Amino acid sequence: MTVYFAMADQNTPQMNPAELYREETFSDQKTGSIRRLTPVTPDGDVDPSRQVLYFGSAQVMSPMGAIPINFELQAESVGEAAQKFGAAAEKAIEETAKELEQLRRDAQSQIVVPGQGGGPGGAPGGGIIT
Repeated sequence: MTVYFAMADQNTPQMNPAELYREETFSDQKTGSIRRLTPVTPDGDVDPSRQVLYFGSAQVMSPMGAIPINFELQAESVGEAAQKFGAAAEKAIEETAKELEQLRRDAQSQIVVPGQGGGPGGAPGGGIIT
């Protein structure tokens, strides 16, 4: 995972105090978890001018191990987020599977097989050594 920071200078990561959220996690300890991000003011009080956000998290097992899946949940409460979790997780899993398949195809198309061209001007064997 790559983390990007908005840099005030090249060495100091800066947080914007006007865009802070309090994070809470809810879980059924079987399927996954829901993160509720409540907007707060720089003093830590709830900021009613911004919307509460909900995100779901689950893991899918693959031959390479567990793959974390994260997705937004359009909800007004944690209960509504829990009700929407299954359908949103299924959609996120399908999208992740499509992306992984595309990455696999892209990686396979970059494989160079000896004797199948690739030399100067597409010459088989890559040219002649004298």
